[in-house]
Amino acid sequence: MNLLLTVLVAAALQAPPTAWTWTLYDGEGPLVLANETPDTPDLRATLQCERGAGAVTVSVYGQDARPGFARISAGDASTATETRRGRGHQLSFVVRADHPVFAAFAATGVMTVAAGQDQSRVIVQPQHLSKLRRFTDLCAG
Repeated sequence: MNLLLTVLVAAALQAPPTAWTWTLYDGEGPLVLANETPDTPDLRATLQCERGAGAVTVSVYGQDARPGFARISAGDASTATETRRGRGHQLSFVVRADHPVFAAFAATGVMTVAAGQDQSRVIVQPQHLSKLRRFTDLCAG
């Protein structure tokens, strides 16, 4: 019996950490594409828009940058945009769904946000790109 308990405890300690994933919330209210750990409050990034409005609010969590301006880039496209700081370490900005930088992001799944000395990347893995493209289509005005 002690051997079985030891094996179960060892297996529990070696269990993989909770996986991060991208989830598309397409119900009533705003559309949200969230990079999250399911069933926890943990977020890395969120994209939010009103259906058909064309403007996407991108929030990056864990970013220590001060509000001001950031350089957003994806593929060969880039733009500067005003940022604001939210609760905790959340940096947010707005970009149009039809802007070349957002189109490049939807195509590649990689967006770089450089604010002051801080730089972070929003990465949508290939298996989740269809969610990003659906989000983009639904947000486009």
